Amino acid sequence: MTRMAWTSEADAAAPFRRPAEATPVLRVRYTAGDLASLLWAERKLMLAVFLVLAALGMAAAFTFKTVYPAQSSVLVRLGREYVYQPPAGDAARGAVPEADAVVQSEVEILSSAQLKERVIDQVGIARLYPGIGADYDSASPVRRQAMMGKAVAAMTRALKIVSAPGMPVVRLTFEHPDAQLAALTLNTLLDEYLIYRRSVLLSQAAPLDDQRRAFEARLNEADQAYESFLGDNDIGDFEAEKTSLAQLQASLQQQKFTTDDQLRDRQARLAALSAQAGQLTPEINLYHDIDHAAQDKLTDLEIQRQGLLSRYQPTAAPVVDLDNQIAALQRAIQGGGVGNGGALRVGANPVFQTVQADRIQLIAEVAALHQSSEALADQIDQVTQRQLRLAQLEPRYQGLTRDRDVLRNNVRDFTVKEQETEAADAIARAGDDNISVIERPVPPTQGKSLRRPVMALALMLALFTAICTGLLRIFLRPGLPTPASAARTLELPVLATLGVKAS
Repeated sequence: MTRMAWTSEADAAAPFRRPAEATPVLRVRYTAGDLASLLWAERKLMLAVFLVLAALGMAAAFTFKTVYPAQSSVLVRLGREYVYQPPAGDAARGAVPEADAVVQSEVEILSSAQLKERVIDQVGIARLYPGIGADYDSASPVRRQAMMGKAVAAMTRALKIVSAPGMPVVRLTFEHPDAQLAALTLNTLLDEYLIYRRSVLLSQAAPLDDQRRAFEARLNEADQAYESFLGDNDIGDFEAEKTSLAQLQASLQQQKFTTDDQLRDRQARLAALSAQAGQLTPEINLYHDIDHAAQDKLTDLEIQRQGLLSRYQPTAAPVVDLDNQIAALQRAIQGGGVGNGGALRVGANPVFQTVQADRIQLIAEVAALHQSSEALADQIDQVTQRQLRLAQLEPRYQGLTRDRDVLRNNVRDFTVKEQETEAADAIARAGDDNISVIERPVPPTQGKSLRRPVMALALMLALFTAICTGLLRIFLRPGLPTPASAARTLELPVLATLGVKAS
């Protein structure tokens, strides 16, 4: 019984089924022998598919050319260009990346399109890729740019850059149909890489110079504003004038205190001398000449009495008479009747004159001190007003000074950093101590081609596709292909088979 026969009988029995019943879906069971015999039945179709795909694969394989891989390796170590130097301040100064990050940075530089363009320019696009840049010299700028893009893409496919984690070595391989040109291109790549990386990693001087120039321009503006401020306010040196005014005010205050003390002292002395002058007379008696005749006569009488006493008794008449004369003369002297006839001289009082001279001098000193005190008070007031004016101007002065100091420090710092960077860059350009070419590329003697792998892959793919085509043809064919598969699928014994004539 064939699949077609089974389907026809099932269709004939369909009217006797209940409408609600669905047609059963049979899952045909195959064995390896069934599949092999069925695939053999489809051998012509499978052979046609295999031959077509194999022919296409072979044609594609023959398009691959033999290329020669030039190889090189580069040792990457930590250099000063990776040590962080802040443009301003010292924050995080000296920080360094990890070794793998340094290697990856160098790999990115080696993989950059700009580096490849430089290499292509050095070698020549027409020489390196004749199929792309044969007419590069006569092409328009837009077409040149397109050619260069294609050449860079081709070089990217031909250049392999490999690095391993934890290893400071970068391996480079460049493939080209010309062995000599492969080695030359890779050597040029290494040379241009050593130059290009300096412009990438050591190009800090230009930004520092630009920033320094910007700060210098701002500093010039700040200096002009500062000078205009001093000129408009008649100030030579703000801090010096402020200090001198403070010292001058202290000196004037001290002088005024001293002058006031002297003035009070002179006024007190003048008052005392004025009081003394009121008690003194302008003139005094200089001297008085006294008449000594009465006294001399009294002395003579006493001498005579002493002489009489040597001869007479005190009660004798001569002695008594002499005593009466002495007593009368003494009474006359004591009463002022005799002895006042001397000369008397009157003159200026020197004490009064001294007091008057001192008073005149003190009056002059008091007037001078009073005038000095007023002058000092005026000077102190002027100094105070100037200090108040400077106090009003000080915030503006401090702002201008702060701006100038900050800008001056920035200019100095950036100048130092620029010079240090230029010196370090010059040293770095003299030699790449952290980059060492371990192996220079030489022209390879043995090439490699993908022709055989592609041919093998094409044959395998053609065979697989042919088998899949045969299986697809088998699985899509209606009916039960063999009596054995019918018995397994229906779980019924097959009693007889009937061939169907192909229409």
